Amino acid sequence: MASKLTLSSPNSLLLQNPIIHHQNHQLLLKPTTKMTSFSILTNKVKGFSIKCAATTTPTPLSHSQDLEERVFNFAAGPATLPANVLKKAQSELCNWHGSGMSVMEMSHRGKEFLSIIQKAEADLRALLNITEDYTVLFLQGGATTQFAAIPLNLVKPEDSVDYVVTGSWGDKAFKEAQKYSKSKVIWSGKSEKYTKIPSFDSLEQTPDAKYLHICANETIHGVEFKDYPDPKNGILVADMSSNFCSKPVDVSKFGLIYAGAQKNVGPSGVTIVIIRKDLVGNAQGITPVMLDYKIQAENNSLYNTPPCYGIYMCGLVFDDLLAQGGLKEVEKKNKKKADLLYNAIDESKGFYRCPVEKSVRSLMNVPFTLEKSEFEADFIKEAAKEKMVQLKGHRSVGGMRASIYNAMPLAGVEKLVAFMKDFQARHA
Repeated sequence: MASKLTLSSPNSLLLQNPIIHHQNHQLLLKPTTKMTSFSILTNKVKGFSIKCAATTTPTPLSHSQDLEERVFNFAAGPATLPANVLKKAQSELCNWHGSGMSVMEMSHRGKEFLSIIQKAEADLRALLNITEDYTVLFLQGGATTQFAAIPLNLVKPEDSVDYVVTGSWGDKAFKEAQKYSKSKVIWSGKSEKYTKIPSFDSLEQTPDAKYLHICANETIHGVEFKDYPDPKNGILVADMSSNFCSKPVDVSKFGLIYAGAQKNVGPSGVTIVIIRKDLVGNAQGITPVMLDYKIQAENNSLYNTPPCYGIYMCGLVFDDLLAQGGLKEVEKKNKKKADLLYNAIDESKGFYRCPVEKSVRSLMNVPFTLEKSEFEADFIKEAAKEKMVQLKGHRSVGGMRASIYNAMPLAGVEKLVAFMKDFQARHA
């Protein structure tokens, strides 16, 4: 015979996850709404106990409240993403386009995700005017993995390749290539602390070099190529991780472009490779299957499970960049932000200093120091109180660094400049 047990909450609180315990068994009752009581039918058996946790229902933040609580994030990567892209991703998180699934739950071979990756590629091709004689790959492992993949796919161990080293990332790429090719540094800015880019006419390439490698924008040192060299022989290869999709680029000048997504076009976990099709299919025998461009191309970046959600986020960013009018319009905005910040540095009468030669200053990463280095900790601390974060320079060079990628709004740079002027007035 069963008896009825009734529990009441006089304060009308939400009863969250009431659990009935009987010996070694548990029954979880799920409350559906705010309620004052619930009933349980029980058998007349000893050993039952009931536990109910009472809580109040949190009030969701509105769109405006969300934005008000966001900081201006000047991190070099992973970096700030467009607020409207984040809101769209939020709205589609649990149920993408009526599929009943999150993108994070989809099969990478299902029609839903195939439509996502195909649109992402189509939009990227539209942004950069990538022609059909180039393959676009969405890979994993970061740009650092490509330091090995590039020589493994493009040359034989005995082949010569040339590297122009304008910063830390170019140096790392060269050192990794030494394992798989006869790589040579034909110019390095190390002696001048990576503050310059060489005159292209002065570059002396190895006569039989298969490619010339550059880092288009050095994230740590803030040095950016404003134009690109034409190799006397071989092809041009570029790491564009930190200025990818920040301005128009003539892809036809390059044999291969690669970029980690986490600085300018998405979250960490996605690496984009754009390679001329005739360069695919010549991998060294020791090349791991995951690094073989031919295998990745034949499988449309789906040889194994790709970083699905990261690719989806990149697609949202590409769509947003197209909606802004394309990369010419994006470049105008980036120049305006960079000019504002560099002018503030140059007009500070030495209180702030940027070591990079003016003609090659990066539009994306702005390194600067304070005249009195003892003020740097206070600068970072006070900026953080004003909701401006990640301004500390890379551990290898110190000082400050403001990364002002596509998604950094003009308001963020304006606020930083106003803070810099106020800080100077109080500490000069």
